[in-house]
Amino acid sequence: MTFATRREFLRTSTSTAVAAALVSQLGEPSQAQTNDTLRVGLIGCGGRGSGAAAQALKADKNVKLWAMADAFEDRLDLSLSSLQTQEAIAPKIDVPKERQFIGFDAYKKVIAACDVVLLCTPPQFRPLQLKAAVEAGRHVFAEKPVAVDAPGVRSVLATCELAKQKKLSVVSGLCLRYDNGFRETVRRLQEGEIGEITTLIANDYRGPIWVKPRQPDWSDMLWQMRNWYYFTWLSGDFNVEQHVHFLDVCSWVMKDAHPISAVAMGGRQQRTGPEFGHIYDHFSVTYEFAGGAKLFSNCRQQVGCKNDISAQVFGTKGRAQLAERRKGMRIQTTSEWIFDGPENQMYQTEHDEFFASIRNGQPLNNGEYMARSTLIAIMGRMAAYTGQAVTWEMALNSQEDLTPPRYDWDVELPVPPVAIPGQTKFI
Repeated sequence: MTFATRREFLRTSTSTAVAAALVSQLGEPSQAQTNDTLRVGLIGCGGRGSGAAAQALKADKNVKLWAMADAFEDRLDLSLSSLQTQEAIAPKIDVPKERQFIGFDAYKKVIAACDVVLLCTPPQFRPLQLKAAVEAGRHVFAEKPVAVDAPGVRSVLATCELAKQKKLSVVSGLCLRYDNGFRETVRRLQEGEIGEITTLIANDYRGPIWVKPRQPDWSDMLWQMRNWYYFTWLSGDFNVEQHVHFLDVCSWVMKDAHPISAVAMGGRQQRTGPEFGHIYDHFSVTYEFAGGAKLFSNCRQQVGCKNDISAQVFGTKGRAQLAERRKGMRIQTTSEWIFDGPENQMYQTEHDEFFASIRNGQPLNNGEYMARSTLIAIMGRMAAYTGQAVTWEMALNSQEDLTPPRYDWDVELPVPPVAIPGQTKFI
């Protein structure tokens, strides 16, 4: 069996007919009146997807987890059983076998059955699934990042404009924007507490993550999907998949501006074996904003090294630190300010505000910043892979489409060569 590629999907958009057929079987989604039950669908049942489902069920009194989808049955089963053990949300779970969907096109069935969808698959699939959900009139929580290439970013931007027209909420998994400490610190910086901002530093130094050894009977697609993190077509490389959080914070500090250019370097030093696909294990990117401010972005995933996940901001009157740790939010000018306000669980807050927006008819739309920050990360990857200076316009208009020939378990999918700066071409 073969499935349409993203290019074909975006060109032909057949999902409307599929959704209509399923809606006729499952019933029309309810309107979001106060007493109506909102049917929630989870698409992508990994750890983050399971977390998002739990938070969604805690965010509103009258919701049910109604349908689930994943490429792998074992992942869906594990997620569902884990959620059912949580006493606070177990009564809100109603996902019988007939609403458990497996495969590349399973997302269509969840979208057809639900009012709200949580998109938590590998980033490759975000533009396609977001488009299908919004076209079907569904509210969406979209995990970060929202694309792995520029065509995907352009698709997301267009879809989020459609969501505005349809008065649908689209909330991003860039969760630091929902943290009380980050919100207060960024507000102060935007209001000029440290003067004109001249320099930003975004660090993401951490250790390695999981890898799943290839089994003899695994096809190329099966192996890569099981190890999606290590393939650029699925994850965008780790600076896109992970470091997007603090790149987003820096853009937010700059009043949601985007850099105008980037130069970079990166490579593989520790993760050199074939089990690690073809992504890098370190990046260093220098971004420049209009007006001359610079952002120095550094990230690595290597064992035995110092960890640091934070941002530093320097202005003409002082400096600031933003980090997810106790007393991690501080501003130093002639005196020192440390955030000591009420703490919150940012993952829960983003869902609380998401569902409140649905109930009160005042939709949230995080589309512009989630697409922009994703492209900032992709822009850095482009500059590192090619060794060239990449402008914002080049990145946004890039024709590099990382979609595989088709979504099919039996498709031949050779691992691309590791990018070599100076040889890998910008597309």
